[in-house]
Amino acid sequence: MPGKLQPPMTMTMPTSKWEQRLRRLAAMGGGELYDRIRQQLTVRADAARHALGLSFDPEIGPAPAQAPRFFFSPEQVPSLCALLQQRLPREVEQIVRRAERICQHHFDFLGYQDLDYGAAIDWHLDAVHRKRAPRKPAYKIRYLDFEEVGDSKVTWELGRHQHWVTLAKAYRLTGREEFAAEIFRQWQHWQAENPYPIGIHWTSSLEVAFRSLSWIWTYYLLLGSPVLPTAFRAEWAVALGINGRHIETYLSTYFSPNTHLLGEGLALFFIGTLCPELQSASRWKQRGWEIICAEARRQVRSDGFHFEQSTYYHVYALDMFLHAAILASLQENAGGPELDATLERMLNALMGMGRGGTPPSFGDDDGGRLFDPARNRAEHLLDPLSTGAVLFGRGDFKQLAGNFREESLWLLGQQGAAEFDRLVAKVPAQDSMVLQAAGFYAMSDGKQQLIVDCGPQGAGGAGHGHADALSVCLNSDGKALLIDPGTLEYVGPELDRDLFRLTAAHNTLSVDGRGQSDPNGPFAWMHPIQAVAEAWVNGETFDLFIGSHDGYSRLPQPVLHRRWIFYRKSDFWLVRDIVLGEGPHQLDLFWHLHPSLSTRDGISFQREDGAGLCIVTPETHIWTGGVVQGQHSPAYGMKQSAPVLHFGTVAELPAQFVSLLQPVSGSQTKPGKLRKLDAEHFVHAYRYDAGEEQHFFFFARSGTSWSYGPWKTDAEFLYWSQSRSGRRQLIVCQASTVENSGKALLTCPHPVLRCEIIREAEQVQVFCPDGQVVVRKEWLPTADLAEAPAPPEGPPADDEEEDA
Repeated sequence: MPGKLQPPMTMTMPTSKWEQRLRRLAAMGGGELYDRIRQQLTVRADAARHALGLSFDPEIGPAPAQAPRFFFSPEQVPSLCALLQQRLPREVEQIVRRAERICQHHFDFLGYQDLDYGAAIDWHLDAVHRKRAPRKPAYKIRYLDFEEVGDSKVTWELGRHQHWVTLAKAYRLTGREEFAAEIFRQWQHWQAENPYPIGIHWTSSLEVAFRSLSWIWTYYLLLGSPVLPTAFRAEWAVALGINGRHIETYLSTYFSPNTHLLGEGLALFFIGTLCPELQSASRWKQRGWEIICAEARRQVRSDGFHFEQSTYYHVYALDMFLHAAILASLQENAGGPELDATLERMLNALMGMGRGGTPPSFGDDDGGRLFDPARNRAEHLLDPLSTGAVLFGRGDFKQLAGNFREESLWLLGQQGAAEFDRLVAKVPAQDSMVLQAAGFYAMSDGKQQLIVDCGPQGAGGAGHGHADALSVCLNSDGKALLIDPGTLEYVGPELDRDLFRLTAAHNTLSVDGRGQSDPNGPFAWMHPIQAVAEAWVNGETFDLFIGSHDGYSRLPQPVLHRRWIFYRKSDFWLVRDIVLGEGPHQLDLFWHLHPSLSTRDGISFQREDGAGLCIVTPETHIWTGGVVQGQHSPAYGMKQSAPVLHFGTVAELPAQFVSLLQPVSGSQTKPGKLRKLDAEHFVHAYRYDAGEEQHFFFFARSGTSWSYGPWKTDAEFLYWSQSRSGRRQLIVCQASTVENSGKALLTCPHPVLRCEIIREAEQVQVFCPDGQVVVRKEWLPTADLAEAPAPPEGPPADDEEEDA
């Protein structure tokens, strides 16, 4: 299964910013070079045009006699509000409470609460860090420079105007006109304070796109109500025309061709579709739709996961595709089968990640959402399954979604709610699964799920990926046990951005105090990590994963980290970390636990109800270990303490360390005991005693015969368990022969990938997909396995993996 240690990668020395820019320039194709020069010339021409007092107002024709079809008509809004009050009364209360605070200019953004923007909103202020962006042409603003603007994400979040949608919904739900009046006051103030192209709100085309979408939602929520002035449509169309021109001119085709480009395409499609009086509407509609379809093909991997390698960005993109497809279906250009197939693959991937409860937050957490920015916690990431259940008639999506979401109601209407209710919920498939292109390996049994990240670090420069190769996240009974730490922020006064995305912040191993890669600014890495899944065996009663990565091949003394994970289904995981190389190295292993867990003994981590996780290590290991306080960011800008179990040592390589992860319920909290056994010098053996069961694990060199006690085999991996109830189980991988007490229990002309034999009383079950395997069931031992004496001393093998 595993191969030999690969040759080290060539060391690359850091280069200056100018050298990096010259290399980047040399790598540009003609199309990119032309587009960047065009944008740079146009942005300066726009600034000069503003300085001369010239207008950017677009040419518009007469307003259409009947507004184009949005997700709902003005006549449907009252009934949708009534249905919302009936089905989701708590959400209605939250909408109204938020609207009341918004009228006082108190905002909840990202993970920040109750930000006070004063009597007159300062649209250029980062109210968290009390920094104000300069009012100068947008191209001159260094929006990632914390000293100049603070955290631009905070300022941008205010400028997305998604809170206007909240105000509009609150007005339609309550009839209180002060909510609508606040929208129009802020509209006028915004236009006066943010003339095009001055200020931070014109630095990002994606932010202009989000703002445009908010204006569209706000308009259609108010359409047909007495508070919407008759003349407002023309004013609204002019402002959208300026936005559309900006988005089209400054598309992120080469700068950030990910969700930025997708969001910009979505906005162009919405503006072009819903504001046909604009002269450029038909072109924007077509261009936007082309971008959406092209990005669906480019950004979504074959297994359905988004190429940013981030759970949050997967949902972010999925929301955009869903809104686009539904709006398209209401027009004459329906989405088409290719986009529908992409949507269902993305929904399937999300369902697979969320079967164990809250989906693990691999990669960056952006903190924004397309429809409701308040639904930006990990527990909200399954929201798209509500809409997907209706679109694709999927009872398993409904089962995982639980209830029909507010967003789904506005998108699909009363008919969508009725179809959701008629749909029969179906428990999703509980088997272990793989998202092969993304490199996520999910070991699951329906009650608990562990996901391994063994995929690419991310798209392009992996700007939203973390240095987390071979990291794992674990849920049990729907609750998170081992977690990814989140993101916290993109820029800030401290180095928290790197602290949350480096290797030590994840459930994996670091070497010499280094991460698997080095940051190259807030959205890039110096050395992209290559992770390889060397083996994946999905059995009836077990899973076995083996993977490695080259992140430490850049060290002066190159190192390879390999991780074995054996899952005895419905029970525990054994994690074996192997570090290959030469010379002494500092090794550190981290287990990041959910903030709700606490410990008294450093082994058992429990919630208040007693359920939790035991992390058991060999009794005689010489690594130092202990619990330290780590950090967890449940949303952008939020930080809380969380326990981290850390083991470390300085060891001469090769070395290894074994951890056993045992989820426990409130009634079963006592951890078992794990110890290393003496075996032949190229065999590593462990015994785990838990209650009335004993478990034995043997790891050997591929293709080499070995023996232990009554066993003789050439298996690369062998597992044996026995219990006082009489149950016996044997699992072998990559074995052509297995003998017990001199009797051939299993034979095959070639090494068999897997074979499982289970004996309970007189019943014997065999699970083996290879038809050439011969199993003598009657020779499966019924007596306990006595430990073998220590083997005689012998010279170590060349590739022996010693315990540190």
